[in-house]
Amino acid sequence: MTEHIIDLSEEAVHLSFRNSLLVIRRNEEEEVTLPLAELAVLLVSNPQVTYTHSVLAGVASAGAVLIVCNEKHLPSAMMLPLSANFLQTERFAQQASAPLPLKKRLWQQIVRAKVRSQANLLKKLYSDDGGLSALIPLVKSGDKTNIEARASRKYWAMIFQDSEFQRDYDSVEGQNVFLNYGYAVLRAIIARAICAAGLHPSLGLHHHNRYNPFCLADDIMEPFRPIVDEIVVQLVQEGKADCPLNREIKSALIQPLLRRFTIEGEQRSLFDIAFRTVTSLVKAFAGETDKLVFPEL
Repeated sequence: MTEHIIDLSEEAVHLSFRNSLLVIRRNEEEEVTLPLAELAVLLVSNPQVTYTHSVLAGVASAGAVLIVCNEKHLPSAMMLPLSANFLQTERFAQQASAPLPLKKRLWQQIVRAKVRSQANLLKKLYSDDGGLSALIPLVKSGDKTNIEARASRKYWAMIFQDSEFQRDYDSVEGQNVFLNYGYAVLRAIIARAICAAGLHPSLGLHHHNRYNPFCLADDIMEPFRPIVDEIVVQLVQEGKADCPLNREIKSALIQPLLRRFTIEGEQRSLFDIAFRTVTSLVKAFAGETDKLVFPEL
């Protein structure tokens, strides 16, 4: 089944719900419809977009994610389904009571997978991983020596071939804006998988900011970030670093998230892979395994 990411930023449209279809109408033009079952993420940033209550209820019941963007077209809120799995209560309890040693071992795997993904991207782009591969076996339980930060410093200094580059989550210009947008869509995909698997996105393994309702999504998405990084590097190399976050740039940022990747010898969509990764986490919480499953990036 095709899963769609829809970004409504350029035009004022009206959304309604009819016969299990999302109906998109632009002025007097012919309407466009999409089965809600095929919707994965809906981003709304044009302030003149309107929608009925049935659209919100339909998006939630279909297990999709609604992202509301601010005046800078950057995501500022997310709506997730509350009950996407019939074992949700049991899995919430297992998640909340997971012992600290288990969470530390799982975080170790996430950091190793993240550094491996970063190293692979650097090798693909520049035939040099900047020493990141050598750091992977140094990651201990809970990453108590903070190898993740050491790897990140090397990675960001090399990825854009700019030793002065700094990640800025509040930036309104340059490639940081592209990274923030791409990561927000990726975060929504991971959060959707978390809810579908019956876990709660706010109960993280490592991230634990009391004001962050998506700590677990931020944990799980770490090894997937280079998917976004690669397309941002391409945009920068094409001289588009200073371009506004327009339709062309957004489309370019979303396209890599619709690709297929290899996991356990199979070619799967990122939506399938995210769910498989989170399912492995569910099994870890239930004591059935101690290994998380990540794709080959």
